[in-house]
Amino acid sequence: MEKGATPTAPHFTTDHLIARDGEELSLRTWKADTTRAVIVALHGMGDYSNFIAMPAADWAKHGITTLAFDQRGFGQSKHYGEWAGGDVMRDDFADALDAARTAYPNTPVYALGESMGGAVVLSALAEPNAPRPDGAILVAPAVWSRDDMPMSYRATLWLAAHTFPGWHVSGRGVVHIWPSDNIPMLRAYSRDPLVQKDTRADAVWGLANLMDEARHAPEHLTSPPPILLLYGKNDQVIPAPPTEAVVAALGSKAEVHRYENGYHMLLRDLEGPAIWRDIDNWVFAPR
Repeated sequence: MEKGATPTAPHFTTDHLIARDGEELSLRTWKADTTRAVIVALHGMGDYSNFIAMPAADWAKHGITTLAFDQRGFGQSKHYGEWAGGDVMRDDFADALDAARTAYPNTPVYALGESMGGAVVLSALAEPNAPRPDGAILVAPAVWSRDDMPMSYRATLWLAAHTFPGWHVSGRGVVHIWPSDNIPMLRAYSRDPLVQKDTRADAVWGLANLMDEARHAPEHLTSPPPILLLYGKNDQVIPAPPTEAVVAALGSKAEVHRYENGYHMLLRDLEGPAIWRDIDNWVFAPR
């Protein structure tokens, strides 16, 4: 909580999540006619709440209301481009769950995190006073810890973050990866003004800290909710070894789906609709 902020009960307005410190975070809602379950969705690095638009519109037809907010420093939030820190991001996630339970009492509330959002959710579940969604859906979670990175990556990351923290870095012209096989979606994504095209060096350092926490979270999970973890064989953003190490560490705590044709942006891939159905079925499966 920022110094001088007045504590408040987390709640939703029509278009914002109001966090415990009064911060207003832009909110998008895809409401079902009759809500049988709620998904609170957290986006990935550089992205914003619209990431979930395609599956959320479909889920609404099946009784799932989806609520997604712009995490601090992203989308339409204040302090655009600044890294809020893992603790603050986990607090905002917990606040969103509390607000969802208030808005939809007696309705199951699930958490969904994609990439960075998945790291927020997974690391939050490992905290001593962990938030307690009715289930957690981790979509290509960002679990690429420093221990998994080459030494050259770690050295460059430290130097940039501690020498030029405000330096904006971009992979354009250097990094050649395909985050999805859905080319029309990627073209629209690249033109979206709310998607960050570059990132401050200190934010990349902060993301690395968050991924470290998520990578080692499974060993600290004591009584987690049901977990569904989804990842693609063709993910070129998060390498397979750390993801598979997290899968192994979770063991029976998670149901795992590996998609042979899947990329990092699984929910927006060409085979996305089949994955939406898998999530839909898991949400409503008897437990």
